[in-house]
Amino acid sequence: MRHIFVTILVALSSFAHAAVDTRLLTQLAAEDSDEKIIAIQKIAQSAEPDAKSILQSLADGNLNDPDGQPITINNRVRREIDGALAVLKLFDPSAVVRLNSVKEISTNVDASMAPMLRKAIAQESDVKVKALLVEVYALATLKDPDKDIRLAAVTALATSADPNNKSVLFEMSKPENEAETAVRMAAFRSYLQVKQRQTVVENVGRVFSGLSLASILLLAAMGLAITYGVMGVINMAHGELLMIGAYATFGVQSIFRTFFPAQLDWYVPVAIPVAFLAAAAVGVVLERTVIRWLYGRPLETLLATWGLSLILIQAARLIFGAQNVELANPSWMTGGVEVMPGIVLPLNRIFIIGFSLFVLTLVWVLMNKTRLGMFVRAVTQNRGMAGCVGVPTARIDTVAFALGAGIAGLGGVALSQIANVGPDMGQGYIVDSFMVVVLGGVGQLAGAVWAALGLGVATKFIEAGAGAVVAKILVLVFIIIFIQKRPQGLFALKGRFVES
Repeated sequence: MRHIFVTILVALSSFAHAAVDTRLLTQLAAEDSDEKIIAIQKIAQSAEPDAKSILQSLADGNLNDPDGQPITINNRVRREIDGALAVLKLFDPSAVVRLNSVKEISTNVDASMAPMLRKAIAQESDVKVKALLVEVYALATLKDPDKDIRLAAVTALATSADPNNKSVLFEMSKPENEAETAVRMAAFRSYLQVKQRQTVVENVGRVFSGLSLASILLLAAMGLAITYGVMGVINMAHGELLMIGAYATFGVQSIFRTFFPAQLDWYVPVAIPVAFLAAAAVGVVLERTVIRWLYGRPLETLLATWGLSLILIQAARLIFGAQNVELANPSWMTGGVEVMPGIVLPLNRIFIIGFSLFVLTLVWVLMNKTRLGMFVRAVTQNRGMAGCVGVPTARIDTVAFALGAGIAGLGGVALSQIANVGPDMGQGYIVDSFMVVVLGGVGQLAGAVWAALGLGVATKFIEAGAGAVVAKILVLVFIIIFIQKRPQGLFALKGRFVES
């Protein structure tokens, strides 16, 4: 025995302040895995300054047996070492390390960790870390022989934000899993509290997802509302204008990666005007070459713009390839904001919502506070009268179509940060965009806002219970019924379409 002990001490000569019980060091060289695991647990529970180094050396194969060979460990022992090292990180000087350690332990907590967790709770000063430690300690003591400890554990879990604890508490409320009535009742009360909190978390998440979807629909539909309201054109190529904005964003990112890699985080702000101008330029070309000659013939414009959409899709395939291209979120759009336990809002979606509001504000100012906006509204309401008083209706048609296309390009910038960018990406938004325009009222900016908001949030709530396909069908049925009852949409516009 003394020979084994001396061999281990030689191997541990790098540990200048060995304070772990030497009997535990000897036990690490045992043949039986159970003996090793007991030693590992006790070394971890000691929380001595050198415990982490000893266990790490054992994991790395730097401890020798009596024959001078590294002590072998199997997968079972290695998992125990990993768990012990995670527990020892609970005493790290860094609060971030301690928080990550608690999160790691929470996925595989057992009763043997309870003493260490209790000791860590007593020493912890960080409020967030301590709250999570209390929760993990409760999980570790759910099977404790003492009913008072079990009662305290299920009571502590009532404040948990982890949805997995809901099923744990529900199982504890069953007679076959818990003999004490008081503990079962407390477990069920805690289960109801966790369930209620989880419902709130899920609903908040759905509302936020709905707002995110609504912001994309709004960016796609704003431009469509302008062009449809001014010219009455059913533009089936509008989704491809989103695609052009997304590919313009990809092009700007590629330039930054090649020539300005240190400033890559700022490619999105540069891409915003580039995407607008690129989509607007394509819109001008489409209006001048094709759409201008089809005014007053909605069926023919529908077929023509559908053909244009196929041409644009094929052009994107030839230029960029059929596969999706990669766009990375800038660092300032990566991660999320935790607004409450269990609810983390992604920064990229927060940016998209804010960006949509910014674009909406600019469009409102343009349409209501500028000469151009007055002309557009005049043409929308009565083209003939506007032309009689000197409004250049043909030029307004071109400018309005370019503006609508440019706004769609801005939608492509936003979409590129949360979805795949490929030749077919616009196809999934054209129908939804038309639904927003029709539901809101032709040419009505306020109607588009409320319609996008309602459709986005409603879709996410319906998807949660019925699935995405059924949600699409139900939304479409609702819009059909609504339009039957109110053909003018949410906001009626008195103008040439109404009067004709």
